[in-house]
Formats: sequence, C-alpha cells, structure tokens
Amino acid sequence: MVDYHMTGGGGVSPNLQQDGRYMEQEEDWDRDLLLDPAWEKQQRKTFTAWCNSHLRKAGTQIENIDEDFRDGLKLMLLLEVISGERLPKPERGKMRVHKINNVNKALDFIASKGVKLVSIGAEEIVDGNAKMTLGMIWTIILRFAIQDISVEETSAKEGLLLWCQRKTAPYKNVNVQNFHISWKDGLAFNALIHRHRPELIEYDKLRKDDPVTNLNNAFEVAEKYLDIPKMLDAEDIVGTLRPDEKAIMTYVSCFYHAFSGAQKAETAANRICKVLAVNQENEHLMEDYERLASDLLEWIRRTIPWLENRQPEKTMNDMQQKLEDFRDYRRVHKPPKVQEKCQLEINFNTLQTKLRLSNRPAFMPSEGRMVSDINNGWQHLEQAEKGYEEWLLIEIRRLARLDHLAEKFSQKAAIHDNWTEGKEAMLAQKDYETATLADIKALLKKHEAFESDLAAHQDRVEQIAAIAQELNELDYYDSPSVNARCQKICDQWDVLGSLTHSRREALERTEKHLEAIDQLYLEYAKRAAPFNNWMGGATEDLLDMFIVHTIEEIEGLIAAHEQFKSTLPDADREREAILDIQSQAQKIADINHIRLASGNPYTSITPQTINSKWEKVQELVPKRDNALREEQEKQHANERLRLQFAKQANVVGPWIQSKMEEIGRIAIELNGTLEDQMNHLRQFEQSVINYKPNIDALEQQHQLIQEALIFDNKHTNYTMEHIRVGWEHLATTVARTINEVENQILTRDAKGISQEQMHEYRASFNHFDKDHTGALGPEEFKACLISLGYDVENDRQGDAEFHRIMASVDPNNSGSVTFQAFIDFMSKETTDTDTADQVISSFKVLAGDKNYITAAELCRELPPDQAEYCISRMAPYHGPDTVPGALDYKSFSTALYGESDL
Repeated sequence: MVDYHMTGGGGVSPNLQQDGRYMEQEEDWDRDLLLDPAWEKQQRKTFTAWCNSHLRKAGTQIENIDEDFRDGLKLMLLLEVISGERLPKPERGKMRVHKINNVNKALDFIASKGVKLVSIGAEEIVDGNAKMTLGMIWTIILRFAIQDISVEETSAKEGLLLWCQRKTAPYKNVNVQNFHISWKDGLAFNALIHRHRPELIEYDKLRKDDPVTNLNNAFEVAEKYLDIPKMLDAEDIVGTLRPDEKAIMTYVSCFYHAFSGAQKAETAANRICKVLAVNQENEHLMEDYERLASDLLEWIRRTIPWLENRQPEKTMNDMQQKLEDFRDYRRVHKPPKVQEKCQLEINFNTLQTKLRLSNRPAFMPSEGRMVSDINNGWQHLEQAEKGYEEWLLIEIRRLARLDHLAEKFSQKAAIHDNWTEGKEAMLAQKDYETATLADIKALLKKHEAFESDLAAHQDRVEQIAAIAQELNELDYYDSPSVNARCQKICDQWDVLGSLTHSRREALERTEKHLEAIDQLYLEYAKRAAPFNNWMGGATEDLLDMFIVHTIEEIEGLIAAHEQFKSTLPDADREREAILDIQSQAQKIADINHIRLASGNPYTSITPQTINSKWEKVQELVPKRDNALREEQEKQHANERLRLQFAKQANVVGPWIQSKMEEIGRIAIELNGTLEDQMNHLRQFEQSVINYKPNIDALEQQHQLIQEALIFDNKHTNYTMEHIRVGWEHLATTVARTINEVENQILTRDAKGISQEQMHEYRASFNHFDKDHTGALGPEEFKACLISLGYDVENDRQGDAEFHRIMASVDPNNSGSVTFQAFIDFMSKETTDTDTADQVISSFKVLAGDKNYITAAELCRELPPDQAEYCISRMAPYHGPDTVPGALDYKSFSTALYGESDL
C-alpha cells in the first residue's frame, strides 16, 4: 500500500499543503484494481512513455519499466531531468547493495519534496516488483507533473479537471466530468488540441460513434505537432469498461504543460491589448480635441474682423440690414458655438480624467489650442461683439439724426430760395431815377421794410449754415452737395446785403428832394411786414419736423404748441387792425376822391397776402395737432415697451442670479450619493432648459425695443447684454458641475472608491476650502494632507514631499487643487494600476524572453489593428543580439506612460 501524504517539513509549497486532501484520497489505491490486466497494461505503456519523454532529454530511454529502474541509475537520472536538481553521485557497482543504495537516494529525494512513501522500499524496486514500481512512478508523476497545476484556486487533480472543463466547454458532445469514461470517445482529446491549435484538427468532421478514429487522430497530432509522445492505445481505451484514471491523467497533464506557455502568452497579449486600447482611445480623444479646438478658433478668427469692422453705411436701410445681420449672428450662428465651446471644455476634462485613471501623463494641447487660448479668443470675440452692437446703435441714431437734419436743411433752403427769388433784380433796378418825390419816399420806406425783412431772414440763413456745419461734423454722406448749396446761399446773401446797402445809399441821396408819403400807408407797411414775417415764421415752425425719444420731450413740444395757439387770438386782432389801416387809407381816398397808385408804395404785402398766409396758418395748426398727438401715442407705446421689457427683465435677472447661487451650493454640499447628486443636477439642468422660453420672450421684447429705436430704459437696471451673459454663464456652470460629478463617478468606479470614502474625501476637502471656491490653495492643501497623516511639515524632507505631491495634483502650476485632482491623488495612493514595467514583462513573454520582438510575433499574438499600432510606433532594436527587423518594445512601453518619447 502506497501512502502519498505530504510531510510537514520545510520547503513545501502552499499548493502541496493545500492539496493534501487529494493525496489522502489516493491512499486507497486498490491492489486488485492494479492487478487488472487492462489497467496494468495502460499504466505500463503510459508511464513508460512519460518517463521516456523526459529521459530522452538526457539521451536515453527505458524499455521495461519494472526492469530498467532496478539498478537505480535511470531512476536518479529521471529525477534530475524533471526536477532540474542534482542528486548525490550514484554508485556504479553491479552488486545488489549498490543498486539498493542508488534506489534509496532516489526515494530520499522524492521524500525531500514533501511526499511520504509508505510501503515502498528500495528492495521492492530492485527486485522488480511491478506494483511498487508503478506506484513509485505515479507518485513522481503526481509530484512533478500534476501537483503544481493550479486553476482558479484549485490544484492538482481538481485543477487539471477544471482546466479541461473550461477548455472543452464550447464543444458539442464533450462533457468532461472525470479522467476515465469522459475520454473514451476521443472527442475531449481532440477538443483540447483544437481549442489551442485549431489549424491541426478539423473538429466538425469527427463522429462520436467512431472513438478509435478520434483517439488515434488526437494521439498522432499530439505526437507530430505538440511533441507529446503516444502514451495510450486507442483500442485499449475503447475496449476497457473504465479506462485507467492515472494513465489518462498522466497523458492529459502533458497537454496542460504543452499549452501552459500559450496561456501565458494569451494573458500577456490581453494585458498589452488592454493598455493599447486605452492609449488608442486617448489618442482619438486628443485628435478630436485638436480638431474641435482648431475649428472653434478658426470661427473666432473669421468672426472677430467682421465684428471689428466699423465701416459705416450711407443710408438708414443699409445700417438696419447690418443690425439684422448681427441679430442673425446672435440667434443662429453664435449659440451652436457656445455649445461647442462648453462641450470642448467637458471633453478636455474627461480626457484628463481618463489619462489620470490610466496612469498616463496629462494631455497638453498643441501651441495655440490650450483651453486658455480658446477662453482668451472667446473673450476677445465677446468684447468685439459688445463694441459692434454699441457702434451699430450709435450709427443708427446718427443716421436718423442726419436724415432729420438733411430734410430740415432742404426745407429751410427751399424757403430761403423762394424768399430770395427776384430780390437781386428788385434791389438792382433804378426806378428811383424817374420817380416823383412821393415815389422816392415810398421807395425809401419800402426799402426800409425790405431791410427789416432781410434782418428777419438773417436767422434763417444762420440756421441753414449751422445745420450744414452739423451735417459735416456728423459725416453726412452727401456733405459736398449740402456744402455747395449752403455756400451758394451764403454768397447770395452777401450779394443781397451789398445790393441792399447800395440801394439805401441811392434812396437817401434823393430823399432830401422828395416828400414823405402817406403816413397811413407807412404805418400799414411797418405793421404788415413784421406780421407777415411772424406768419412766415409760424408757417415754418408748423411745418418744422421734430424728433423726440421720450414722453417728456413730446409733451414739451405739445406745451409749446399750445402756448403758440394761445397767441392766435391776439394775432388775429393784429391782422384785423392791419387790414383796417388799409381800409382806412382807401376810405380816405374815396372820401377825398384821391386816385391811388396800384398797391401800397411802401410794401409789397397786400391784404390778400396776409389773408392767404393767415389761412395757411389756420390750416396748419390742426395738422400740427394731429402730428404731435400721433407722436405722443408713439412715445406712450415706446414707454409700454420699456415697461414690458423691464417687467420681464426684473424677473429673469434675479432668477438667473438665484440659480447661480443655487448651483454654487450644490457643488459643495454633501447630499446623498454621487448618483443622487447627478440626478439632482440633471433635474436642475432641466429646470434651466425649461426656463429658456422666458429668455427667448425677452429677446423678442428687446428686438421690438431696438426696432422702435429706444435707447434707454429707466425702469430696469438689466440690459439684454446682462441677461445673455448671465444665461450663458449659468448654462456653462451647470454643464461643468455635471461633468465634475461624472468624472467623480468615473474615478470612483475605476478606482473602487466606496460612497463613504467619497463622502470622507468631500468632507475633508470642504473643511479646508474656507472661501468655498471649489479649489484648495497650496497652504490649504498642505493643511489637508497633514490632517490625513502625510509628513509634509516645514522641513527639507517635508517640503520635498509636498512639492512632489503638488506636481502630481497640479501639473499645470495653476496654484490651486480641484476636488477632482484631490480624489485622483487619494485614489492613486490606495489603488494599483498598470505600470510600464508590467507592460515590458508582458512583451517579453510574447517575445520568448528576448530583449526585442519581431513584427511576425506581434501579428501572431495581437489583434491586427493593435499589432499594426505597435509596429508603426516601435523603434528598431540596436542591441548586441539584434536580428533584421527587431523592434524595441522597452522604449515603446515606457513611452506609453510618458517616461520617454516614442
């Protein structure tokens, strides 16, 4: 009876101690079963082939297992080959004692490996006892071929059985439950080979009802391609009701050892694939960031010159079109870019988080594409946008003013032209040379009246010049024609002045010789001229255009108009008095039968002229009333627009401010799990999105105000620009906060951080975040580290440790530590990640323990896309043992973790 108990001596592996139960079960090796001829035959053949598979490495073999081990020499040689250790020097004598001593050395070596041999002595082996010899060989097979097999915390027989079950599970008609009848049909052997070397077996062509063919196929393929000698006969297995378990286990263990190297390569390949997949994904994210950043910066670069273009248009319609184009930019073109900018920041933060989690260096965008560059460009864009809008409104107001002044200039110039028409000819005539004394006096008085009229028109000429000057100052597009007309009026005015002065001198020279004309005509002329001028001025004022922006201004015009209307009764009485003078003159002439010359010699103003102008004034007054009333209604409508906008703005503005305060509180409070916080933030985000129609309604009100040319609003402190900036800031803050929580969840899941740990991290962070900015300054972060037990006190060693930690959590030297960087650091301190050394070890396995690897080996072990990825990035190997096409996998692995450049 053979006992396979493990000894309790030193040097015994944990697997040996763990599998003691299995060795105890093997105590019941039934003598009768051993003596079964079929089983003994199978064991002899299998054990002999197993021994020869190892002895051939030493250049020898055995023919008869119970005869060839009797002298102990080949037995000791077998143990040296399978253990890799040297045994004591054998004795070369031919005597029985020499053989016994050699066998005892072998048995002592077996016992030193933790195996207790019960009832097996050197004498039985030397005597050729078949039972004892087979038992000893089985003990050796168990210890050196089966005992060290370990699969998922099971070892030895159970581990080997579990390995077989896992490898053959996908195959039909294969159900490995033991090491005897489960293998009779041969399909399990073929399945093991096909699983690891599918090119060697056409499994689908095998039939369960042809076990001999199946077995021979597996045995021949294993011997030819896997270097596993044929240890079993197909006919013996099929012809036996229950094949020998030990023979099957011995043969199957050879398959395990043959394929264990492939298993290691598969594990190494999986590790490399995982690392490369992470690296490829990160590179795709980096390329997406670079592309999106370039597109956004290019759009900003194209848009800013358009916003900075201050080339004014000549007409109001052209400027209105510019304003409409600007509104389209605000409504259509800019909102998608705001979203792109926000998404770009989110993608950048997510990429940095993934790089930290995969133990990769932080991503540094290319020159000019940093987040700060985008923010600077965006700030420049918004400054240009604000200045462009202000310039548009100022230009529209300027053009409105210019149109008003140009119309006013044309009207006054036309009135002046009408007044001056024929005046030069009148002043240049020499009628006084043939006139009587009465005529001369009349001409003199008439000239005095003309001078009075001329003086009254002086104000109009000055007004025309002042309007022309203002049009020049406001850069009116048609200034040359205005200036030409103004110069013509001024030159004509100078000529009139000169002619008036010359005519007066001529009349005064002859006045000494002439009698004064009738005083009544003179009085008529004196009173008719200013009254006529007054009516002319009143007509001009009633026709004068006006432009106002407030109710107060229009009400002031209405009050002035009412004041003017209040003077009309007095003016009417004056008109009647002037007409009465003319009537009195005519009455005196009629009473005295005097023939009067046609018309008043002192004035050209006839009663018909006075009545005509008076009727014109009476006609224009109600029209002026209607124009003022319509403007008053327009200003009231504008005031209603101001009130409507102010009402909405005074609600939307505080709402945005309250939401900003609320999102600030959410970002630092510890309420529930991260998923609860995410749900809360999503609900908060939805409430913000649902509020968007209020912003759109306010935009519509703002558009109505701009279309009505309303430039101020005393009813609210909020402008549309304030509302837009606040709204965009709120949306961006919500998106950033959600992204921070998503990154915290990603970090928690990747690092295995519990919810309680996350709460502890947040509580510690918030405790030292005294100013609630969401980031810790260097001193605050040092205090936090000290509270967590880190030795960063103010000495040389502590300062060095603190600078090392700061370089990890703040690689960009921003001077602050975010909560995301804080939890990344804490999780890194407590978890393990893939390292460059691990990846180098994995490549070394694939390379067959060489210091380089070939493209063929990469293509054989890795998926095609990842093999190509490695080949394109690995540098040539230049070591002393290099071969053509050798690649340096060490520098490539360190480059994956930022320790050197590819």
